Amino acid sequence: MTSDKKIEDGVGAGSTTSGATQVPPDAAIAAEQPAASAEAKAPPAEGEEIVRLRAEAADLKDRLLRAHAEMDNVRKRLEREKADQAKFAITKFARDVVGIGDNVQRAIDAVPHRIVEQDPALKSFVEGVTMIERELLSVLGRHGIKRLDPKGEPFNPHHHQAVVEVPSHEVPAGVVTQVFQSGYMIEERILRPAMVSVSKGGPKPQPPAEAAPHSDPSDQGEAGSPKVDGPSTQ
Repeated sequence: MTSDKKIEDGVGAGSTTSGATQVPPDAAIAAEQPAASAEAKAPPAEGEEIVRLRAEAADLKDRLLRAHAEMDNVRKRLEREKADQAKFAITKFARDVVGIGDNVQRAIDAVPHRIVEQDPALKSFVEGVTMIERELLSVLGRHGIKRLDPKGEPFNPHHHQAVVEVPSHEVPAGVVTQVFQSGYMIEERILRPAMVSVSKGGPKPQPPAEAAPHSDPSDQGEAGSPKVDGPSTQ
């Protein structure tokens, strides 16, 4: 019985060996070569992908930084506009109010000083008007508005409006000699320029006249002018 089992095992093993596909050695080598070449080409493809991804990441980072910078600029601009709106919201109203200040100043300047000293009632009235003007300027100052009185200062085209030029030997050229209408500023902006007269510094000095060339009296006679030797005798 044992011999029969060995025979059956041998028959089974033979059938299994005969049923398997036999691959020639050359075909196995040929199949391994494409796989090896594919493995050899894989690293360059991965390197190119890494380079592409790094470039894409750098581009996205640059866009992100630009977007952040743009948003920061927008935020700063909005904050600046908000601050300017808060400071200069009363600009139109201030232009009307400073006109009242001009009229008060004209009323004070219209009263001669010597008459004020002679009339106590008029003096009290002028002092009251002066106090009103002082209080008005104080209120304007609390809102960032100040008066410009540039007499004696150098002419500034950004703050002053020249009405006339006045020749003067005592004042250098380009200096404000008289203020016709006071100017006003609101914060760092000009609300209304001051109307002024500006010195021209007087006429320029004339160059010394050249000495006339010495002429011989005899030359005048030759030129046809009368030549007088002495008193004529009858």
